[in-house]
Amino acid sequence: MHLDLDPLAILTAFGLIFLAELPDKTMFASLAMGTRMKPLYVWFGASAAFIVHVAIAVGAGSLLGLLPDWIVKLVSALLFAFGAFMLLRGGGDDEDDEAGAKTVTGFWPVFGTAFMAVFIGEWGDLTQITTANLAATNGTWSTAIGSAAALMSVSALALIAGRFIAKRVPLKTVQRIGGVCMLLLAVWTLIEIFV
Repeated sequence: MHLDLDPLAILTAFGLIFLAELPDKTMFASLAMGTRMKPLYVWFGASAAFIVHVAIAVGAGSLLGLLPDWIVKLVSALLFAFGAFMLLRGGGDDEDDEAGAKTVTGFWPVFGTAFMAVFIGEWGDLTQITTANLAATNGTWSTAIGSAAALMSVSALALIAGRFIAKRVPLKTVQRIGGVCMLLLAVWTLIEIFV
């Protein structure tokens, strides 16, 4: 089996998913769980859930890749535009502590709690849609590696420095940067249809 990895596609997936996930509720869930449970165990559980979601999204994106090129690009442009709309319209107030409301100890209970919180929370999430979209246009393995690394990095960041970020960097700013990037990708993808 030959892996065709594109460093630019990996970096693109990493950058977009990282920015889209920072203001997401699962980052706050990781932060909340990390204050009540062993952070490393939380990270393992959250990372496992993210990897499952990336596999599902990449599989969906690979199926999109079987369609004619112009249709894939049109769908991609629309999905990027939708992602830009979702990020630019605001709403980064999802700081619910429900995921970590009770104290859980031991590796498997913490792993399971974190896995389920992230697995359920990420269904139909912007990052999952973006990953599917990128897989359809930028390659399956490159997108999978970049997306998984970004999601796991945001989770680690939330567990290590979440309080610092929440106090010093406005989440609206992060959302706007991610939204503008997605809007630019939507325009670029539309241009590619006609060039």
